[in-house]
Parts: sequence; structure tokens; C-alpha cells
Amino acid sequence: MPDTNREIQELLVDYAETLRDGSIPVFLKSLTHDEAKIIAASREFWDATEVVQTLNGAGFADKAAIPNVGLFISRVDAKIASRLKQAKATPPPPSRGQARTRGSGCKRNTSTKPATKVEKSTEEQI
Repeated sequence: MPDTNREIQELLVDYAETLRDGSIPVFLKSLTHDEAKIIAASREFWDATEVVQTLNGAGFADKAAIPNVGLFISRVDAKIASRLKQAKATPPPPSRGQARTRGSGCKRNTSTKPATKVEKSTEEQI
């Protein structure tokens, strides 16, 4: 169980350890309400954290990994290209209006030639 009511120096040591380990949220969760008030009001703590961050950056600069953004961008480009190919390959879904006319069961006469007597007689019966 962590020590409660830590002094500023002890909080700074804990902060430096969690910064080195990359677990700042763990440090923040470990603070009691009173410790959080002390930190918020202490200019000394904030000045010291800047020094710790600088020293930590200098001490571990050779081990710091720079993310490869080029790999990320190439993966995004490949995903976009894949989606464009899929969009061209699949026909668009029918709109709501087209779905109703297809489901009604009636076939409309869409030809441009004039209706014959047989077609007229079947249209009049409907």
C-alpha cells in the first residue's frame, strides 16, 4: 500500500520513477486528495517536474523510439485504395423508391412503340 501524506520531495521522487517507467496515470491515481492539493499549490513541485522531464529526456534520448509515420501513411493509402476498388466492384443498393416499385408486382410498360389492341384491352381490365 502506498505511503499516504507524502512530502513534496517524496512525491517528486515517485513522479520521476513513474515518468521513467511511462506510467504517469498510476502516479496520479495514487495521490490522495490532500497530496493533490499540495501539488496544485506548490510552485516548487512544478519547477522540479520540468527539471525531471528534461533530465529524463536527456538520459533516455538514445533509447527513445521515433514512430515510423511513413508506414502508417502507406497502410492508410492501401485501405483507401481497397475501399475504392470495393465501391467500384459492387453495384449501389437500390433506393427506397426503386425498392417499392419492384416489390409491387406490377410491370410497367416502358416501351416507346404504340400499344396494340391486345395491350390496350389488358390495360383497361386492370
